[in-house]
Amino acid sequence: MDRRITIERGTEARDADGVLTTTWAPVATLWASLIQSSTSEFLQGSGLQGDTATIFRIRWLAGVTLRDRIRVDGTGYDIKEIKELGRRRGLEIRTIARGVD
Repeated sequence: MDRRITIERGTEARDADGVLTTTWAPVATLWASLIQSSTSEFLQGSGLQGDTATIFRIRWLAGVTLRDRIRVDGTGYDIKEIKELGRRRGLEIRTIARGVD
């Protein structure tokens, strides 16, 4: 486990103009292993878009959901799948990178 990651949870609220915005707050900062990172390009809408799929492995942490995200070095990763490793020994978290935000 050689990467320092932060798991963040979003809360939605309406701003003064009535626009729905999401504010992200840290839930936990912990060590993780980067298992796999690959880029897949696919045709979406009118152009070609590349998404980076990344898998992180962490020690067991209760309460992580698909609505959370991971932040590493300024990049946000949307969580797409969570797999339990063993009996609460760890989590394998499959994500898609969403850039700097």
